[in-house]
Amino acid sequence: MKVVIMKDYEDVSDWTAKYIRKKILEFQPSNESYFVLGLSSGTQHLGLYRKLIELYDRGLISFKYVKTFNTCEYAGLEKDSTESTTNFMWNNFFQDIDITGENVNIMDGNAEDLDQECADYEAKIKEAGGIHLFVAGISANGDVGCNETGSSLVSRTRVKSQSVEVIRRNAKFFGGDIRLVPTRALTVGIATVMEAREVILLVTGEEQAANVKNAIERGVNHICPLSAFQQHEHCVFVLDENATLDLRVRTVAHYKGLCALTHFVDFEENID
Repeated sequence: MKVVIMKDYEDVSDWTAKYIRKKILEFQPSNESYFVLGLSSGTQHLGLYRKLIELYDRGLISFKYVKTFNTCEYAGLEKDSTESTTNFMWNNFFQDIDITGENVNIMDGNAEDLDQECADYEAKIKEAGGIHLFVAGISANGDVGCNETGSSLVSRTRVKSQSVEVIRRNAKFFGGDIRLVPTRALTVGIATVMEAREVILLVTGEEQAANVKNAIERGVNHICPLSAFQQHEHCVFVLDENATLDLRVRTVAHYKGLCALTHFVDFEENID
């Protein structure tokens, strides 16, 4: 596990976009060998997607031979709904790059059999050869995808009920009407994300400081599903300064020192 600490949200987004570019270029994807990228929706990723679009517009990255898998989708929400993952991803990312629709994978929250839809999604990931890099965002409660507090650390893609707290928090996206908020979601499981060859966890903002402390300085447990990634061989927590406020000073100094010594944060070419 690595921890990268950047100054702010903008720097976190910029560094992560360049890291994704590096991994895709190193892989050298082709029509016979696609790079498989796990993604999340949500405002935390908007900066990242803007940076990736900028790199694409400058001819520095292509997604022609990239397949994507998103973490989750609301159950019962139409694909063209403003709050659906499908709508978010196309409006904020996919429509502005050279990825093809057949290489975009997002679960169908209106499938006739939701359990089968989840099983088929797991199968699609395996058929694609597994996920090379999963870039996951974290909710205000520290959830990965829709794996809330108490989620099994060996969970697979499944239909998950949303807690009352999450439903109340999400009401702001539905005009403040809690009755419109879906009560269930289709989500990849913690074990599904853990099987990716590499995982990047984007965590920014002071409101995430407690989640970061639980995930990095405390033991692995299902109350903090994020803590499971302590055990991933190639996981990178990318934090801004505000997200580290609850960490011990020594912890912050340790990880900043490691990055400086290994030059891990200075990998990117001079492409600015």
